[in-house]
Amino acid sequence: MYCNKSLKKYLDDLAAKLPAPGGGSAAALVAGLGAALISMVINFTLGKSKYARYQVDLSKMLFQSEKIRKRFLELVDLDVAAFKSKNINQALSVPLEVSRLCFQAIRLCPALVKKGNLNLISDVAVAAILLEAGFSSALFNVRINLKYLNQRTRVKEIGWELNKKGRAIRKIRQDLEAKVNEIIRG
Repeated sequence: MYCNKSLKKYLDDLAAKLPAPGGGSAAALVAGLGAALISMVINFTLGKSKYARYQVDLSKMLFQSEKIRKRFLELVDLDVAAFKSKNINQALSVPLEVSRLCFQAIRLCPALVKKGNLNLISDVAVAAILLEAGFSSALFNVRINLKYLNQRTRVKEIGWELNKKGRAIRKIRQDLEAKVNEIIRG
C-alpha cells in the first residue's frame, strides 16, 4: 500500500479527504522515524575504536531497533487496512502494537547516551521524542477503539498496561533530554 510508495504520496493521501491513512498510520510512521534514528546512531558508532568496548551491546541493540523499525513500517499499512476492515479487534490491535513497540524502542535510548557516538547525541534525544509522540498518538487510537470493545476486563487490562508504559516513556524521555542537554552544554 504505502510501504513501497513515495513519502509525498503518503503525505498527500494523509492530507486528502480520504478515510485512511489517518492518525493511527501516522503514529506508526512517526515511531518508525524514531526507531530509524536509533539505528542510525548505532550504525555511526559501530566500528569506531573509541566505542569498541560496546560493540557487542550495540550490535544487539541494532538488531532490536531494526526489527522494530521494519515492523513500524508494516504497521503504517496495517493500520490503513484495519481501518478499512471495520473490525474493532483489528482496529485496536494495530495502535496497541505501535504503543508496545514504542515502549520497547525508547528503552534502547538511555544506553545510547552512554554507548553511542557523542556526535549524534541530539539524534538520540530526537528519537526519544518521536517515540514518545508515536506512543501518545497510538494511545488515542487505542482509547477510541476501546470505547467500542465490549470486554470490560480486557479494556481495564489494556488501560492499566498503557498508563504504566506511558509514565515510563515520559520519564525515560525527560531523563534522557536532561542528560543530553547536560552533555551538549558541556
